[in-house]
Amino acid sequence: MLTLVEKILFVIATLVSLYFTYRGVMKIVAHISSGQGKVDWSLVWKRIGDLIVKVGLFQPVFRFRLGPSILHGLIGWGFLSFLLINLADLIYAYTGFKLLENTGLFGDIYRLIADVANVAIVGGILAMAFRRFILRPDTLSTRDTTLLHPKARAGIMRDSAIVATFIFIHNTMRFLGESFGVALAGHTDSWQPSISAVSQLWAGVDANVLVAGEHIAFWMSIGAVVAFLPYFPYSKHIHLFFAPLNFALKPERKSIGELSYINLDDQSIEQFGAAKMKDLGWEQIMDSYACIMCFRCQEVCPAYNTGKLLSPAALEINKRYHFNNGGTTDVPMLDLISEEAVWACTSCGACVDICPVGNEPMRDILDIRRNLSMMESAFPKQLESAFKGMERNQNPWNVSQGDRMKWAEGMSVPTIEQNAEPEILWWVGCAPATDTRAQKTAQAFAKILNTAGVNYAVLGKNESCTGDSARRAGREDIFFGLASQNVEILNEVAPKRIVTTCPHCLHTIKNEYPAFGGNYQVIHHTQLINELVGAGKISMNLEGDNMKVTFHDPCYLGRHNKITDAPRDDLKAAGIETVEMPRNGAKSFCCGAGGAQMWKEEEEGSARVNVTRFAEAKSTGANTVAVGCPFCLTMMTDASKADGDSMQVKDVAEIVAERLK
Repeated sequence: MLTLVEKILFVIATLVSLYFTYRGVMKIVAHISSGQGKVDWSLVWKRIGDLIVKVGLFQPVFRFRLGPSILHGLIGWGFLSFLLINLADLIYAYTGFKLLENTGLFGDIYRLIADVANVAIVGGILAMAFRRFILRPDTLSTRDTTLLHPKARAGIMRDSAIVATFIFIHNTMRFLGESFGVALAGHTDSWQPSISAVSQLWAGVDANVLVAGEHIAFWMSIGAVVAFLPYFPYSKHIHLFFAPLNFALKPERKSIGELSYINLDDQSIEQFGAAKMKDLGWEQIMDSYACIMCFRCQEVCPAYNTGKLLSPAALEINKRYHFNNGGTTDVPMLDLISEEAVWACTSCGACVDICPVGNEPMRDILDIRRNLSMMESAFPKQLESAFKGMERNQNPWNVSQGDRMKWAEGMSVPTIEQNAEPEILWWVGCAPATDTRAQKTAQAFAKILNTAGVNYAVLGKNESCTGDSARRAGREDIFFGLASQNVEILNEVAPKRIVTTCPHCLHTIKNEYPAFGGNYQVIHHTQLINELVGAGKISMNLEGDNMKVTFHDPCYLGRHNKITDAPRDDLKAAGIETVEMPRNGAKSFCCGAGGAQMWKEEEEGSARVNVTRFAEAKSTGANTVAVGCPFCLTMMTDASKADGDSMQVKDVAEIVAERLK
């Protein structure tokens, strides 16, 4: 189809484009390579099935913002098909032979797909452009108070305009070029309905004009790709390449909250946490290139939603714009996110869970905390009391270990000394053992276990804090000591199964302790209750008061450990009428206590996280909020008191214990 001169010019233009594209790509490779750790390429083959689902079906995209996700699907699936379509167009341009179109039924289907994909992409990009540039929803930007690279606010809009323009020109000109070809053939093609309909507009047009139009359309369509390639490494469009790499190569983790192991016995370690971007893992640096700047992580962030300075999206965007403006990984992390924003994070994991390209901004923040706490002793002063409590008395409440079993006075609760080989080792946790309100949860669960005749034991005075709050606050030294001590004790006990009454304990023992040599089967108390009900070991009075319950999913239960059904099944077994909050399950809104927030004052904002969540619970019309975490119990109780005790707040174990026969 192309003339010899055109073929030569196109090759030259392509080579020049590829040269500048290569330079941009090599800068990216250098930045990512400067991060910590090494790539494990063997993970690709282990994740190939999951990769096909996530990349081929855009499954992560459809978990949020359904309308825009459908539009994204139209564009994305269209582009996947256009990888083949553009190749076929190039072959035709250089040989005059339509390789894929002249193959019988396959060719017919190919032409239909090309026609539909073309229309889908153009329609999708026009709708997306209308949304971004005309409707301009707040969810596609961030507040003025957010720390954002000075070139990012205008740059994001400009980048979106460039990408949208490129897609529109590429696909409309390809569409027109095909319509000129159909018009030249002198008949319509039923397998290209849209293109054939447009070709009717060219009926009677001189053949030479149509040929010229076909050439111009090629240069504007495929030429747009060639012109766009050097910009590609600097645009958000590069997520097309890095999102699949993110899904394929992220280091294996037992949960989204599992942090990297630091051996505090290794005297050669000179840097703890991330002071500069180069201190991050290579995959955390790659996140900045995978980011599509959709702000979904910001939209679900409890800190941002309550007016705090934290925006997980802004962190990734700042990393990216720093690179695009000539920066290196030597940049201090606090140039990319404010210290106040770092301490506003509840480590709820919502940003990681919802990201459609697999980014982990929460991990960056917790690594920054490690540097601030370990290297600079720069942490909120309110945390000092909890730190001292964990160091001196093995619990953040600073209660003496000698008082660890006071909650069980008057009850039959066997310790490991009294029952050396239990079927279940109950890890009570600091809050249920020492906090007055949370002790009622422990007492209720003990009642359930005793009623069911479970063979269990507790560690009693040998039980210490798991160190969760210390680790989330960056005090890896405190966590290391507690974890090492606890694993030594647990390995000596060799429990068959461990049940916890706190999701933070569950997460730490199940997901963090394996790095210390502690591998255990760990379940949540709502899961054990569910087992006991199913086995017929406990039964309940189903005719009780008119309790209407909404269950608040703790972040470290539902999102971090994917346990959402058990607590609801427990309530159902107790004959409780339940109603869901809009944000539930893996998409639950945080109570505000995670990430060591329990021990410090909340950063200034427009609202408190726990009050915001309580208002959502109240709006359901329920008269009781059920929880499965002592931190959530405290936060929801405080919010209820501030609201005049308008709702009861109870752990699932308390509700079940009240209804036992």
